[in-house]
Amino acid sequence: MRRVAITGLGVIASPGRTTCEFWKSLLEGRSAIAPLESVDCTNLRFQNGAEVRGYSHQPYFEDRRADFMDRFAQFAVIAAREAVQDAAVEWTPQLRENTAIITGSCVGGQSTEDLGFVEVYKLAHNRVHPLTIPKTMSNAGASHISMEFGITGPSFTISTACSSAGHAIGQAFWMIRSGMVDLALTGGSEAPFSFGILKAWEAMRVVSPDTCRPFSRDRHGMILGEGSAMLVLEPLEAAQARGARIHAELVGFGMSADACHITQPSMEGAARAMRGALRDAAIEPEQIGYINAHGTATAANDPTETAAIRNVFGSHANQLAISSTKSMHGHALGAAAALEAAAAVLALRDGVLPPTANYRMPDPECDLDVVPNRARSAQVEYALSNSFAFGGLNAVLAFRKV
Repeated sequence: MRRVAITGLGVIASPGRTTCEFWKSLLEGRSAIAPLESVDCTNLRFQNGAEVRGYSHQPYFEDRRADFMDRFAQFAVIAAREAVQDAAVEWTPQLRENTAIITGSCVGGQSTEDLGFVEVYKLAHNRVHPLTIPKTMSNAGASHISMEFGITGPSFTISTACSSAGHAIGQAFWMIRSGMVDLALTGGSEAPFSFGILKAWEAMRVVSPDTCRPFSRDRHGMILGEGSAMLVLEPLEAAQARGARIHAELVGFGMSADACHITQPSMEGAARAMRGALRDAAIEPEQIGYINAHGTATAANDPTETAAIRNVFGSHANQLAISSTKSMHGHALGAAAALEAAAAVLALRDGVLPPTANYRMPDPECDLDVVPNRARSAQVEYALSNSFAFGGLNAVLAFRKV
């Protein structure tokens, strides 16, 4: 089996519109959570989110093309462009045919669908935008990436709630490792800020009224985010042969199903996914130095994830550094795992761990080193990135410093 290198990264999210901006903001511990500007929150119980503030399609797309694309699909293409440029991919007809595009999205273009519902049910109009279906479909991001670069290899989208991008990256990793394809563009994208979707999240009673404080005793819930991150994966030997810059190596992928509850997390399910990633990577728990946690700041997730980490790592859990970057970029649903994978890769590459921002007081049920509020220099060889979704579907990625 082939080893898999990460040679390209692209990000657009609330902390920054490029990978460099995103990473700089995370290392400064600056939370991008603020009052929402794109939605009228007057009739919502919460007012804050982590949005790409002031976004317009015009620097990125001509009006005609943008008319075919929901905001989430635009984000996907923007991140893919940066990742491809970063990897210095030189396209040939053969490479285009042997490249995969595997993306994750939880809600897809539901902002477009929400507008259609307003037209039909609120304004009593008899028709909606003629491109509602192609803008709404969750695979639109993958499809537009395919057209952007002329990629004709296998392309598809995975929708497993908050683990969508984790499952997508994991599948792309296995396809490269097995020799099925020679290059993969993979990650996730999401743009959930429309009134109807926010009302649905309000009904769940899991959204914080102020900000996201993972692992802090005074946490009040998650904060929604948006954006996209894309990774270019290729065989390590091929990357070395062409002199590509290698950000990190992707070495393992684990997944599991809780099979117990549609919304409540399971310690056992999370632990199985982490063990699966370690087993797939053929490494021992003691070799892990950092975990980018799922860390949603909900009452249920954080102690459950803490218990799962202690279950898997035993006494080594006391030596682990763990942080939740959702404290800064929010919970981007199907794109969350991609943003967090990018953060984990950059942490290994640069020897700096991003903090858990907004942290104020220890919680006895979350008794781990959560890198509170300030980034930390640390030379780490292996890292995990955890994603645990509603429906009990878990995905964990393992990375190695090169």
